[in-house]
Amino acid sequence: MYIDVHAHLTHPLLYDRRDRVISVAKIMGVEKIITCGLGPSDSVRALEMIDGDVLVSLGIEPYNTAGYDEVLDLIYGNPGRIVAIGEVGLDLYRGDLGSLKDQEVVFRQFIEAARTLDKPLITHSRYAGRQVIEILLGSNLDRVNMHAYDGPIDLAKRASERGVMFSIPPRIVTSQQKKQLVKRLGLRSLMLETDAPFLGPTNSSLNEPMNVTYTVEWIARLTSVPTSKVVEVLYENTREFFGLR
Repeated sequence: MYIDVHAHLTHPLLYDRRDRVISVAKIMGVEKIITCGLGPSDSVRALEMIDGDVLVSLGIEPYNTAGYDEVLDLIYGNPGRIVAIGEVGLDLYRGDLGSLKDQEVVFRQFIEAARTLDKPLITHSRYAGRQVIEILLGSNLDRVNMHAYDGPIDLAKRASERGVMFSIPPRIVTSQQKKQLVKRLGLRSLMLETDAPFLGPTNSSLNEPMNVTYTVEWIARLTSVPTSKVVEVLYENTREFFGLR
């Protein structure tokens, strides 16, 4: 069984056909999908999707933090309904160095929410992996997941030695960086994500939660571990990280 720890089922490319997307994922062995709400209205929509198959995390895009205080209100007001906080973090792809300080101010407020509520934190670090990891290693949070990490591998290794987890999307099929990340970190530091509808197996493919199977196949190939063992270890990693029963 698989758990997709990070998807965007509220995205327009998936939302109107969400029932089919979830159904196909279940057929492919996906037991649960954690959908991420981004911003106030999207977070409300995500909360409305909660059921036995869909769990929720709430966050904000680092480069578009308008309404972040409303998202924090939703988080503090619904601690029993969410399994994690995020995605939150820093972005130097759409953002820039001039906005980094403002991004960090918001990021630290979500870190504090994770600490206060004892929730896992899911981070966004596009082109800002070094800055995000340095902040996280100084925060002493118990449960942190680097979503779709694209930064230096040596830094990821140092973070993993401090208990930071890394979720790997289907883009591993075409990404040498993701392949090297898996080789260096080892199974105990990994979980599965799709980031659907983004980060599919190819640049042009519309991604869905069912595509976690691509990631599993590549992790097995890169680590020379049987697929069944990869599935078992990553499933248990995920259940432990999110406190799932």
